[in-house]
Amino acid sequence: MTILQSHVPDAKLAHVRELLIRELPETPVENDACLTCSFQAEDVLLLHLARELWPDIPVLFLDTGYHFPETYAYRDRIAVDWKLNLTNLLPTRTVTEQELEHGLLYQTAPDRCCALRKVEPLFSAVGNYRIWLTGLRREQARSRAALEEIADFTLPSGITVRKLSPFADWTTRDIWQACVFYDIPLLPLYDVGYTSIGCKPCTSIPTDPNDPRSGRWAGRKVECGIHIQAAPNR
Repeated sequence: MTILQSHVPDAKLAHVRELLIRELPETPVENDACLTCSFQAEDVLLLHLARELWPDIPVLFLDTGYHFPETYAYRDRIAVDWKLNLTNLLPTRTVTEQELEHGLLYQTAPDRCCALRKVEPLFSAVGNYRIWLTGLRREQARSRAALEEIADFTLPSGITVRKLSPFADWTTRDIWQACVFYDIPLLPLYDVGYTSIGCKPCTSIPTDPNDPRSGRWAGRKVECGIHIQAAPNR
C-alpha cells in the first residue's frame, strides 16, 4: 500500500457504500433516485461511488446560464467520459430574458436570482424522485453544521423526498484524498484558488482562508436556498 492509499478514509468510504447499498433500491427503476451535481469535488466523488451501484443514476445539473466556462467544459467532459445520464435543468427564462426584464438580479437581488435560476427548477425536478443524493458536508459552512446524513426534506410543493448526504461528516481533506486515490480529475478552477464554485458573477477566491464559502455572493449570504427546508403551512 502506498503512502497515498494509507491516507484514504477507508472506514468512511465503507460507511458511504453501506449507506448507498441500504438506501438505494437493489433494482432501481425510473424516478427512484437522483443525484444533484454541481461538478464540484464532493459531488463528483459521490457520483463515482453511486455509479458503482447504479451506473445510469439520473444526474441533475442546474444550468443557470451564469456558470464559469471551465465548469461547462468540465461538465461536458465528465458527462462524455463517464457516459452520464445527465439532465441540465434550465430556468423558465434565459439569461437575456431575465436581464431584460429585471436587470442584473445577481447584483441587486441575489436571493431572487437564485430563486429563479436555481431553487425553482431544482425543486420542480427533485419532486419527481423518491430519493435525493447530495454531496453536502457539515464542514462547508456554519449553515450546514446540523446537516444529517439522512433526512426527510419537504419541498414547497408539499412533496417530501428522502435526502441523503453521505459525506456529511467528511472533511475537505477526506474528499481530496479519495478523489486522488480514484484518479478523479477535478474542476480546474480549484487550481487557481477557488474553494466553493457557483455562478461566475457571484463567486470569487475566498476572502477568509478559514471559510471556503467566503467567496460566494461577496459575503451577502451563504446559501442559495436549495438546501433550506420549506416552511410549514400555517
